[in-house]
This record gives sequence, structure tokens and C-alpha cells, in this order.
Amino acid sequence: MSEVKDVDSKDLISVLKAGSQILYTKMDAIEYKNYLLGILFYKYLSDNYLVKAYDLLNDKIPESMSDALAAYKEGWEGADHDDLEAELKQEFRFTLTPELTYTKIADDAAQNRFQRETLQKAFNNIEQSDSQFTGLFDAVDLYSRSLGSNDTQQSNTVAELVKTINRADLSNHGGDVLGDAYEYMLGEFASSTVKKAGQFYTPRNPGMLAAKIAMAGQEKKKGLSVYDACMGSGSLLLHCKQLSKNPEYVKYCGQEIIPTTFNLARMNMFLHNVAPENQKLHIGDTLDADWPTDEENTFDCVIMNPPYSSPWSASQGFLTDSRFSGYGVLPPKSKADYAFLLHGYYHLRASGTMAIFLPHGVLFRGSSEGKIREKLLESGAVYAVIGLAPNLFYNTSIPVSIIVLKKDRKDRDVLFIDASKIYQSGKKQNALDDADVDKIFTIYSNRKDVDKIAHLASFDEIQKNDFNLNIPRYVDSAEEEQEIDIDQVYANLRKDDEDIAKANEELNKAFEELGLKVRL
Repeated sequence: MSEVKDVDSKDLISVLKAGSQILYTKMDAIEYKNYLLGILFYKYLSDNYLVKAYDLLNDKIPESMSDALAAYKEGWEGADHDDLEAELKQEFRFTLTPELTYTKIADDAAQNRFQRETLQKAFNNIEQSDSQFTGLFDAVDLYSRSLGSNDTQQSNTVAELVKTINRADLSNHGGDVLGDAYEYMLGEFASSTVKKAGQFYTPRNPGMLAAKIAMAGQEKKKGLSVYDACMGSGSLLLHCKQLSKNPEYVKYCGQEIIPTTFNLARMNMFLHNVAPENQKLHIGDTLDADWPTDEENTFDCVIMNPPYSSPWSASQGFLTDSRFSGYGVLPPKSKADYAFLLHGYYHLRASGTMAIFLPHGVLFRGSSEGKIREKLLESGAVYAVIGLAPNLFYNTSIPVSIIVLKKDRKDRDVLFIDASKIYQSGKKQNALDDADVDKIFTIYSNRKDVDKIAHLASFDEIQKNDFNLNIPRYVDSAEEEQEIDIDQVYANLRKDDEDIAKANEELNKAFEELGLKVRL
């Protein structure tokens, strides 16, 4: 077989930006991302399918998708049809007839022969082939009035999208270029719609920092299990894949409440080549009912970025729920932050690590939250508290913290890190670069005091602070004021007065020469 060529992810990104230009006047980015990602994902499946078919028939990679389609059509109509179909079905768990491939549909669009019904049939064909594909294209409504006021306009819009996305070379990508471009694209959409889209995407480097913390010491573990109960697009789970030394053995478990976002996560898993047997994704309300509840319900890594301070039912029945029963109280109805934290902590394996993004209020708010915090600290659950810079996230401009939790600790000390000044300033959004992530992670890993940045606080110290975890109580990051030399300040003022008097005298002479009766 010939070598696979590398393709710069920027090529794909430029195609997606061109596609967005077709839709941006018709609908919000939060809606049109579904069309771009859905059609892109179909092209990804179709192109890989055709490349594999060509390889089976010719034992090499095709020069173009047109060559792949021509060979596939010939093979499909030939004597070895049954064997070819069986091998492709085993590999991909679906079958595409030549007329339902993206390449053929894009060619029809270029020749003004495009029919939406054919594209919809292709979607349906994939969705009905295997349970893992069920509902994947639900958000791609090819008959939506948002695409145009009549059938012709709607069809033309979809045809333009198909032609534009067809410029992306998905069959010759090397490494994880496609997956990286996909996450970059999600970030771009999240930027354009800020709070609306921020719910499903955690910026790459803050997410990578949390993943490095959750994965620390477990990178080489075979069969590592990772759980995100608010998985959004699945980016945090996939950061763990990137950090694992044995990614093919990692087991991913995730839950998401929004159907379209749930489908994004499923697509993201495919785009990152995660085997179906290694992913267990569920759609549902994380707090309403516990999940997972089967035998495999604890995990080596728990990583979460839940919606901040969102309301929840806080029904008294939850006091007997095993996730919350050990704390005697429930998180307040108006703020579910600790409900998410306790849910994740319940599903953490004894030898594992949990990293969760939460607003700073959870560190010091009182009432039931204070009681829960005290219980966690008494058990040694809280391992570290990291305060990040403001405006790092798409859905909020407030500074966010990472709370790190562990189980069965003998010590009850807590490492506090003030990383609020470690960031790269941006016009609309601040960011962490790779060096920032490494710096914060190194401080976390060393677990020692760092002047103005970190402090390892004993349990007694925390207890004396009434279990308040507000970072400034433990890390004094204020800059020392420069000493003022009063004698020098007075001397400077006297010189300034002398200079002013001299300048006034020169002006008075000038006024006299001009015959003006003005004096300063």
C-alpha cells in the first residue's frame, strides 16, 4: 500500500469557514454548526469507506476520490460484489451503494443534479445500519425553512454546502489532523456564539490541564477508564486519550443531556478513531437519576466541566441517594455545583483522580455547601484547588477553579495554587498556551510552596479558617508596595516648583515684549 499523505488541518478549517459563509445569514452558528458537522461527518465516513474499498480491490490508496468511486462502482457491479460488501460491512458496520457515497452526491451537486432525497437516504442508510449510528444526523434537517423559503432555495443551499465541504481532503489525512480540526472548529463556533455554544465545549488548553491532572500517574495504565458526566462534545474525554500511552485500551464513559450535543460527542469519538466497544455514551440528566449503575460504575479518571451554578430539583428524596446520602444535606436548589461534584466523586475509583471546573463560590459559600465542603475536607477528599485566570471560557468571563479530589487519602492537606496571572491576554478571550499549562501542572506536581503562587496547607490550617477554601486566605499574591523616599519626593517637588517659577518668568518677559499687560 502507498503512503498516506499529510494534509494541513488549515485546509479543512478554510473549507469549514467557507461553508459557514453560506449559512451565517440564515441561522445562528449554534444551529448551522449542526449542518457543517453533520455533512462533514458523513463525508468522513463515506471517504474512508471508498478508500477502504479501493484498497481491497487494488491493494493501494487511490489518487483521488473519483478514482475510488469508479473502482468501487465497478467492483460493486462485478462478480465479487458479495465478498466486497461483506468485508466493508465488517469494517464499517454499514454499507453505502455507489450512488449514496458523498463523492457521487457531490458530483451530482456540481452538475446541478443534486437531490436532497438522495442525501437524506444516505443519512438514513447509515443510521439504520447499526445501533451505534442511530440518530446521528437528527440535527441535520435538510428540509428546514431556515435553509430557504421554498424547496428550490433549500435544496440549493444544501447543494452549495455539499460542494464546498467536498473540497476538504479527508481521505489523505495523517495522524489526528481531522480530529484536531474538528475541535478547533467547535472552538470557533463557541467563540461566535459565546454563552450559547460554550455549554458544549471546553477550550483546549484549560481542558488539557484538567486532563493532565486527572491522568497524572495513570498514563501507562492499560484499560484505563475515564468518565465525564457532563461530556458536551467529548473533548475532555479525548484529551485523556491524547495523554494515554496505551490509547487503544482506554474505556470512555460519558453522559450528556442535550441530544444534538450528545451526537456531537458521538461523532467526535468516531473522528478520533475510538473503537465502538471502548465507548459507553448515554443521553440523560446527570443529577436526576444516577448513571452508570451497572457493575462498572467507578472510574480511574473523572473529569467534568458542568454548567456553573445552575438550578436543580434538590428533592428531599436525594437524601437517600447513595451519591449524596453521606453528607446529611443537599446542595441548594439554586446552585447545583456541589451536586455535580458529589456525583462525579461517587463514581471515582479509590485509586483514581477527579478534576472538575467550578466557580470560585464553591470554595467559600456557607450553609449546606459549607457543610458538604467540611465533610469532604475531613475525609481528605480535596487534594488541590487551582484558581485560573478570568475570561478563559466561552460561556463565562468569571475566573474558574479546578478542584482536584482523591479517595482513601491518609493526609488531609490541600495544595492551593493561584494561577490567575498565568495566561495570555486576548482581545475577546484570554487563553492558556502550552507553556502556561506546563507551568501550572509542574507547580501542581511538585506540591510545594511557591512564593506568591502556591501553598500546601495543613488540615489544621484549613480548620482554623472554618473550612473556607478561598485561595487568597492561603496564597498572598499581592505585590509588595515600593518604599517611598519622602525626602526624595520633597526634593523633586521643590525642583518642580523652581522649574515652574523659571518658566513663568520667561513667559512674563515674552508678554512684555509683545506689549501685553499679563503676568503669571
